Amino acid sequence: MPDAAAPDIAPLLDLFAGRRVVVLTGAGISTDSGIPDYRSPGAPPSNPMTYQQFVGDPVFRQRYWARNHVGWRRMDASRPNAGHRALARLERAGLVTGLLTQNVDLLHTKAGQRAVIDLHGTYLRVRCLACGARISRLTLADRLEAANPGFADDPSRTGVEVAPDADAVIADTAGFRVVDCADCGGMLKPDIVYFGESVPKDRVAEAFTMLDRADALLVAGSSLTVMSGLRFVRHAAKTQRPVVIVNRGPTRGDELATLRFDAGCAPTLTALADAYAGDRTPAH
Repeated sequence: MPDAAAPDIAPLLDLFAGRRVVVLTGAGISTDSGIPDYRSPGAPPSNPMTYQQFVGDPVFRQRYWARNHVGWRRMDASRPNAGHRALARLERAGLVTGLLTQNVDLLHTKAGQRAVIDLHGTYLRVRCLACGARISRLTLADRLEAANPGFADDPSRTGVEVAPDADAVIADTAGFRVVDCADCGGMLKPDIVYFGESVPKDRVAEAFTMLDRADALLVAGSSLTVMSGLRFVRHAAKTQRPVVIVNRGPTRGDELATLRFDAGCAPTLTALADAYAGDRTPAH
């Protein structure tokens, strides 16, 4: 259930007055859309596949594609929650000038956010590691369904839990058939950044440029455990930009935060958006 109570955001309104804000989001903002995160209090144990496992072990690769064949559909059906919608409203109001997300679920885009950088890619794209060809996940779904008729529609797989990387919790994957690139026969991989991979350098540079054009950083729903998110908090602090963190539970960036809210994203961001829809004048 979404959190109902919002914290006192008066200090946040004062801090953001006259400032342009870039937002960094993590899996915690999507939990109210039915996508569990990896690390928040009460989250189920999860061991996301690493890049080395995926490319180095055909059994791991088979298991991933079997689970993803079910999981990506659940993620595709997910819808933005109040937190996503609040950030889109804050962009329209002029307070939020850009958004960096570690999520691959596209829920910010679905909510109407325009200036979004998907740091880790999205669940909707697949690429060949040999020739670099990119295809849509829907195209691959048709090919996987032809190779594994009825697998995704098996009643035993209805309502399974789906991780933030579209990995569904399915035990029996031994008979699943993996398909290769239709152009060159190379290995296909979701066009997302796995654990053990680095965010593409041009994407990181674009994100730093977005942050440098703003006056403050708001972190929503990220424990900042991995460097792909923490580096932006460190950069903001180093360049004297205020950092606000909204997250249930501690984060690696807490000591750098100007303001810290141990609270849910949806109620906190909704309260902020409601305030800016009122008599507050956002930055331009």
